[in-house]
Amino acid sequence: MKQFFLSVILALTSFAMSAQDAIRVRYSGAKPTITDFARAYCHYMDTLQETGDRPSNAIKHALECRDKGLPLDEGETFVVNERAGYIAYHAQHDGCFIEMEMCYWNEKDGKHKLFAFNNMASLCDGKPLFTETSGIDFLRYDNATRTMTFCDDPGVEVHYGNAVYSLPCDGKDITVTVFDEDGEVTDHILKWNGRRFLP
Repeated sequence: MKQFFLSVILALTSFAMSAQDAIRVRYSGAKPTITDFARAYCHYMDTLQETGDRPSNAIKHALECRDKGLPLDEGETFVVNERAGYIAYHAQHDGCFIEMEMCYWNEKDGKHKLFAFNNMASLCDGKPLFTETSGIDFLRYDNATRTMTFCDDPGVEVHYGNAVYSLPCDGKDITVTVFDEDGEVTDHILKWNGRRFLP
């Protein structure tokens, strides 16, 4: 378990993307599910040329175990809520709590969905855990083309070093938990308006 956990930590230092690529989302049925989006995103990350593990590998590994009916390693949990369009991977080790989330929102135009991959949710010794590549990826899915592309910030200003972000498993809003220098912890809600988030 420790080896896989360390690979997740190393992933946060080797993560990269190309914002120009259209990512094909393959699915059966009337519309894609959160697992369809997750598989498409993880597959795209596998096509990048950078070496080393990536944060998305943790979710890819968990999905593979789920498909095969295999248990996760000790200290790991994996949540898939298809109805809510939400996925979360958790791992605990040596005082650190690693969390990665995926989620999607239906946009009000009825033609697009917004997908997010969050690796800004981890804590170590009760404080936010970050690397130089920590962040939140947002991609916009087009129902007509069945592809998604990296998009501009939809109203989520990322505070590096002093905040963690929680995507919604219930509801539609993002919670930003800010850790002040004096030790005070404050939650801020970013409200979804059908296209972007408002403070």
